[in-house]
Amino acid sequence: MRPPAEPPAAPRRRRSPVLFLLLLTNFLPSFGKETLRTTAVTPQLEQNMDYVDFIHLNILEKKVLNNSEVSVQYLCSKPCIVNLEAVASSEFRTGVPVYRRRWKDEKNLYVSTTRQVHLKFPSIMVYRDDYIIRNSIIVHSVILYAWISHNTVSSYGAEQNEDYQDAVAKNYTFLEAVPPFERPYKDHKVCLQWGADYLWMLQANRIPQCPHESDGVQVLDFIYASSGEKTGIVKKFEQFENRELETVRQHQIDYPMFTVSIWLYLLHHCEKDLCGILYFIDPKEMYSTPAIFLNEEGYVHVQMHLMRGDDLAVKTSFSLPLKQWFRLDLSFKGGQIEVSSVGKNLRRHHHQSFIFREDFYYDDTAGYFVLGGSGYVNGIEAFFGPVKYYRLNVLETEQISNPLHDKEAMEQIELYYERCMDIQEIVYEYRDIVKQGEKAQRNCYYENYYLELIHKYGEKSKCDAFMWGREVREKYHSLFKLLQEMDFSAPDVLEDGSDTVLEVGQRIFEKVAKSLSSADGLSNMGSSVPLLVDSSCCGYHKASYFLAVIFETGLGVPVDRAKGLLYSLIGAQGNERLAVMNLGYKHYQGINNYPLDLELSYAYYSNIAIKTSLDQHTIKGEQAFVETIRLMDDELLKAQTKENGDVFMWLKHEATRGNAAAQQRLAQMLFWGQQGVAKNPEAAIEWYAKGATETEDPVLIYDYAIVLFKGQGVKKNTKLALELMKKAAAKGLPQAVNGLGWYYHNFRRDYRKAAKQWLIAEELGNPDASYNLGVLYLDGIYPGVSGRNQTVAAHYFYKAAQGGHIEGTLRCSLYYITGNMEDFPRDPEKAVIWAKHIAEKNGYLGHVIRKALNAYLELSWHEALLHYVLAAETGIEVSQSNLAHICEERPDLARKYLATDCVWRYYNFSVSQVNAPSFAYLKMGDFYYYGYQNQSKDLELSMRMYAQAALEGDSQGFFNLALVIEEGNSIPSYILDHLGIDQALHSSNTSLLQELYYRCWNNSNQESISPCSLALLYFYMRVFWNNILQSTLIYFMGTFLVSILVAFAVQYFQSWSAHNSPATRSEPLSDEPSSSGNRNEDAARLVQQDESTFSSDLGQQEPNPQNPLVVRS
Repeated sequence: MRPPAEPPAAPRRRRSPVLFLLLLTNFLPSFGKETLRTTAVTPQLEQNMDYVDFIHLNILEKKVLNNSEVSVQYLCSKPCIVNLEAVASSEFRTGVPVYRRRWKDEKNLYVSTTRQVHLKFPSIMVYRDDYIIRNSIIVHSVILYAWISHNTVSSYGAEQNEDYQDAVAKNYTFLEAVPPFERPYKDHKVCLQWGADYLWMLQANRIPQCPHESDGVQVLDFIYASSGEKTGIVKKFEQFENRELETVRQHQIDYPMFTVSIWLYLLHHCEKDLCGILYFIDPKEMYSTPAIFLNEEGYVHVQMHLMRGDDLAVKTSFSLPLKQWFRLDLSFKGGQIEVSSVGKNLRRHHHQSFIFREDFYYDDTAGYFVLGGSGYVNGIEAFFGPVKYYRLNVLETEQISNPLHDKEAMEQIELYYERCMDIQEIVYEYRDIVKQGEKAQRNCYYENYYLELIHKYGEKSKCDAFMWGREVREKYHSLFKLLQEMDFSAPDVLEDGSDTVLEVGQRIFEKVAKSLSSADGLSNMGSSVPLLVDSSCCGYHKASYFLAVIFETGLGVPVDRAKGLLYSLIGAQGNERLAVMNLGYKHYQGINNYPLDLELSYAYYSNIAIKTSLDQHTIKGEQAFVETIRLMDDELLKAQTKENGDVFMWLKHEATRGNAAAQQRLAQMLFWGQQGVAKNPEAAIEWYAKGATETEDPVLIYDYAIVLFKGQGVKKNTKLALELMKKAAAKGLPQAVNGLGWYYHNFRRDYRKAAKQWLIAEELGNPDASYNLGVLYLDGIYPGVSGRNQTVAAHYFYKAAQGGHIEGTLRCSLYYITGNMEDFPRDPEKAVIWAKHIAEKNGYLGHVIRKALNAYLELSWHEALLHYVLAAETGIEVSQSNLAHICEERPDLARKYLATDCVWRYYNFSVSQVNAPSFAYLKMGDFYYYGYQNQSKDLELSMRMYAQAALEGDSQGFFNLALVIEEGNSIPSYILDHLGIDQALHSSNTSLLQELYYRCWNNSNQESISPCSLALLYFYMRVFWNNILQSTLIYFMGTFLVSILVAFAVQYFQSWSAHNSPATRSEPLSDEPSSSGNRNEDAARLVQQDESTFSSDLGQQEPNPQNPLVVRS
């Protein structure tokens, strides 16, 4: 700590701004308080004990205002000069004199004198911006100095050598600066011109909002479920915009001063080595200050990067508690580290200090922070609560402001694990009882062959006499019933019982899932929820995701957002893939009361994206290929089949005859579980082998070589696989050429040959080869190139990602979230989109979608609704639009079992996606145009939806926009600009209609008659007719010709009547001429009506719900 500094002095004639700023900094804590420090100085020879020179300042309102009044009280023992000077500091300048005044006093000696002084400051300091004052300044501090100097030698008008430092008596006080937009306007006593005055009045009260910047950053303010995987939340901090804060930060690079506060709910200590809590990674992808980990015993491991280049680590003497919320606080001050553990009541549980003589290196802008796991270390198995980071300050525990925001959710997590401990204990104890009973029985029939057969083939042992009380048995009645049905003598059950608990959970879940998938299954939801809770507690987290969806959507139960959040977090922490994707989607869109947090969304999506890559290399588990099959696409639905379906049987027949294309398609369907066929790798490999040996098809040869290399469903045979791979490569198959490079890389370690093959394959457009070349550069083993080259590697990864390569896309998403690569500026949204794209290819999600589609095809509506809801809540668009379609088909089912508005909710979700289909935009456009149930009409949103459908190439979008204009509405210019329509056409409805109908026709099937072609033809006919009617000459000639024709017709009729009338009836009918005249007037009136309608830009009509806006072809 530095000693307190002396009061700041008024600057001399030649000032040092740096020195003044340093002095000023020491007094900033007293800013705005009354500071009256008087230093009495008199010459030693003339000191008078009764009369000592002094000066005091008294200000009623200590603010920087124009004409502020200050009362100066002083006493002079000799003729003196009283000086007043105000010095201001702003963001750009320091120590600027803004007010000076002095007066001479030679008469009032040895007498206390008071004088009122009005301070006058520059207008830019005390007034707001106006038409004349254009740039008022933000003042940080103003100090008013007052001092007395004796007037012994120089006259009043001469230059004085004495200043504040050499004064006989001196004093100072701080004045509080007024923010620019709290200042008054100045009356300039001038008259502005009308135009200038009007322009000023338009912007007079517009106050720009400047972002507040603080060193305290809320890194995380929502619960994060960390499953212990190699994924976590990535945060990157930029330099401060505030110059003062940034200057302090740079000064602290070699003397770090910061504080981190983290709320945690730990489930387990680290299983192996170290697990990440919070750590910093520098641009060289190395750990830097700070790096905080958890070890196997639960101790905190803190690692720092030293100024000299190496690292230093320490370990706490206390361990962190399990299954309770606590706060971990760490502060760094130079070479001192403080680590504290704080409970929910904010009382400190543990505290430890570490002091080092080394200097730490700390630059939080040169790299990125990770919360949890990353590619370098596994994360902790825990729930993260709020995380606060103070970048420039060292705070005590009591000073840290990091409250628990969602206390209800945190309490729900604690209650959940307390209840689950009871269930797990029941399962453990029941298993032990059954095991002991079996052991006793085995001792009885050890030498009795008959009893041994009974044990082997008879009923399994179970416990009928419970040791638990009646209350417990009734509370967990279903659990005890299932335990009695289970076989605990299975050899795959471990001695510690961990698999037993999981198996119980799986049994419960399968029973519930079967019940819910029955013909009237959703009506059993109320009784199924307690069983799903028991299954979740046993660690089977498919049940957790079921519960999350059930409570969030109100599927058969009332909506309960709190429980929905709880089971989403529980399922995600348990690594249930669909639960993790659900959280990633909710944070990506910011829906259902989940905050929009792209970094948090990426943490979840990247977890599943990594698993997707691994899952595709395994043939186990309930996986299916994710197919984009829409329920309104009849052609695709007809192509769905099963093992006994017509399509499958036809393919099998053709494959047996030696058709290579049929063999290839059949093998793919069986290997990946596509097109409704159950996954059967063994059968697929048989077709691969048959095609490779019989048809000489290069694709079949390559596929069979791959399964032989990897041993997927068949015994490994590297020799035969290599022969087949070379054979396929010789036929020019790009993936086979890449496969040869893969063989040389993995089996021979011949990187030169590998790179050669990969370069050839990359030229042929193979994305796998691009990725593999990137790996060579990243690992620093590319032939002829020394060292790693991440830039070239990233280029190849990006090229692979453009070709759809999963690992290449993952690499690029990591570059976008970290921003550590020069060619990949940080873009969290793009990182989320890329990771989401890969995660939605996961085979476990595909299995749920396939079950939903099969149920729909079998008209099992309850099962279809259940599984489409499960898939839709993960954020995959095709399931969202399909679910909305089902709810439209079966509105009675949706209303009965879903508490949310299914159609509106999921079409709305669909159009929020990057890959939304055009028909979803059209649906939402119609909903906004006509209003949907409780949703109000919104014409502008409707037009935006139609425009988006049009941009997707849907002719219906252009048609609907044209009809909007026909109804008498106008389309906003920004929508027309978005469509790329020339601005010259915006003002004319006729020109717009012509453009829209033409685009409609251009995007429709031009080989057949479509609504767009008819609309365009009708439009041209109306324009032609309107042009005819608007011509005066043609109108006159047409009227004249019509009159002549009418006259001839009347004359002909009269003559015909006279010729055919009886002789006695000689008088003509008196009403015939008038009748002819009326017809003529009616015809003219109809022509005029049509002319006036079209000339007024096609009329002003109100939208009529009886005439649908969307015209279907």
